[in-house]
Amino acid sequence: MNRIREGYFIFKNPYNAKQMSKVSLRPEDVTAIVFWTKNPAPFMKYLDELQDRGYRFYFQYTLNGYGPEMEPFLPSLEKRIETFKKLSEKIGKEKVIWRYDPIIFSNVHDGNFYREKFSYILNELKDFTTRVVISFVDEYRKATVNFKKLKEEEIEIYQPPEVIIKSFAAFMAKEAREAGLKIQSCAENMAFLPEVGIMPGKCIDADYIEKVFSLTLPEKLHLKDKSQRQECGCVVSKDVGIYDTCLHGCKYCYAGNYEAGRKNYEKHDPNSPLLIGKYDDENEQLSLF
Repeated sequence: MNRIREGYFIFKNPYNAKQMSKVSLRPEDVTAIVFWTKNPAPFMKYLDELQDRGYRFYFQYTLNGYGPEMEPFLPSLEKRIETFKKLSEKIGKEKVIWRYDPIIFSNVHDGNFYREKFSYILNELKDFTTRVVISFVDEYRKATVNFKKLKEEEIEIYQPPEVIIKSFAAFMAKEAREAGLKIQSCAENMAFLPEVGIMPGKCIDADYIEKVFSLTLPEKLHLKDKSQRQECGCVVSKDVGIYDTCLHGCKYCYAGNYEAGRKNYEKHDPNSPLLIGKYDDENEQLSLF
């Protein structure tokens, strides 16, 4: 919020710490902000200020029903469902998108587990959102390391046969359709998903932004973001996230781990234009975005 109030932030390239860019956060320079979260409760007190300052925003809100064996430092599922409803009531259900991902099959989390959890959460949220986004886990390098640690805790990740995945996908599509929700996939290349009624989605979606905020965006903002992987349909945007800054400690995370997050959190300076660490503006070369 300090960066919002000052109208800019400094973004450090996660792959090249010497490469930094100054990004404008002035309302007139921001088409919309997309928040990804598993727990927006601490942030909700700032929503009125964001709206008063003229920002447009919507949330990608993950609720997947894992327990502390996978998400050890999150509030309970019931509390997060309650927060989802409050957020929806405050800003409108079309601005809170439910994410049911990543779907990870293991000896603890099988098809029965997911059918039960998906149905339960869907029933709770069907009046508080308009769409659900699903994806199946990808074995990124950092996630693979965490999967090995899970095995030590007797949770073994496995890839089920395609027929099992297709059956569960069809189940989710049917349940969502009957509840009146649109269901989409995120960065998936499984050919059978459209067959069962799950079309590719875009988390950062120019068409959706135009519809929700009654805008007409220039054609260049409808183009796919070339910096994203091929399966990703998101349009051009600026990602401001930094690896190893989350304290949720989710065991399947590909963006860091809890211990690294704790160390970085200790370095956090609310007055710095960087998310993590100090910034020496006399000795840095910046590009502008």
